[in-house]
Amino acid sequence: MNREYADEVNSAIEELKRDGRYSNLKKYIQHGNVTVFKHCRNVAYLSCIIADKLHVRVNRKALIKGALLHDYFLYDWHEKNSNHTLHGFYHPRRALINAMQDYDISDKEANIILRHMFPLTIVPPNHREAWIVCMADKICATGETFENIKLISRVKFLFS
Repeated sequence: MNREYADEVNSAIEELKRDGRYSNLKKYIQHGNVTVFKHCRNVAYLSCIIADKLHVRVNRKALIKGALLHDYFLYDWHEKNSNHTLHGFYHPRRALINAMQDYDISDKEANIILRHMFPLTIVPPNHREAWIVCMADKICATGETFENIKLISRVKFLFS
């Protein structure tokens, strides 16, 4: 694990915990047995790796904050509830609304949150950071959902 990435992500998490409802993400399961909190942390960490490995210049602070808030929808989408219908399509907007209530969100961070479900949602991301989080989200979701696949278990540290 890259200590620099981990320190940046953990520092951003501590800041979000001070100012909003970020700790509530520990209450909800996202994929498999992984909480939304851990999923968002995994996506932020992997986003840093992707940006660096591909030598993409990014606003690292926006990349991390957007990744940490991309699933800030604050409900258990597994519960049978008419408000959770088509969760995959609607949760990015709910996450953005919640993030804007609790934090100062830049245009770039808003784009990351709102567009992370592309191509399920039709409109693609506008920023490099949003594209990277979109990719990292798919990779992490796959690993968290199918954690016993050998290929995924080789990078299991990302998904625990």
